[in-house]
Amino acid sequence: MLDKYSFGDDFAGIRSRTIIEMLYLTGMRRAELIGLRNADVDLSEGTLKVTGKRNKQRIIPVVKTFAERLKEYINKRDNEVQSVGEGWFFITDKGNKLYDKYVYNIVNRYLAMVTTIEKKSPHILRHTFATHMLNRGADLNSIKELLGHANLSATQIYTHNTFEKLRKIYKQAHPRA
Repeated sequence: MLDKYSFGDDFAGIRSRTIIEMLYLTGMRRAELIGLRNADVDLSEGTLKVTGKRNKQRIIPVVKTFAERLKEYINKRDNEVQSVGEGWFFITDKGNKLYDKYVYNIVNRYLAMVTTIEKKSPHILRHTFATHMLNRGADLNSIKELLGHANLSATQIYTHNTFEKLRKIYKQAHPRA
């Protein structure tokens, strides 16, 4: 989706793409994205300070290519939106803090272009982040920390997808499967 579709070069398009990338590349929750403040984004260090459930904070690394996208978003936001109110990182066209339905609608609209799954919510991007990390060899404890889970059992839900992948590979490759 990120490579195939144009989001546009205006503020709304860059914001939409940045929101979707942020959710997918960091695994953060929708509420964490909405609650992100300018002071939480450190592009020189390549980190985001995310405040999760029970006000628990964690640091999430950001790759250089995404840091460039964040700079582009910040420049567009600061040049095109009159009031950047209260230090929120993501804002509406009028400078207000984003809200749940706003983010949900953005994600739903763009996911509808690439998938027929029924549920097209921001949480799907969180699941995709965790599944892709696990499938690429990240250990469960690292994923747990990145997602901000309090205990490992909450993260183990993602191993089901990996075991399904392993089962499929086994059936395809093993001579007696």
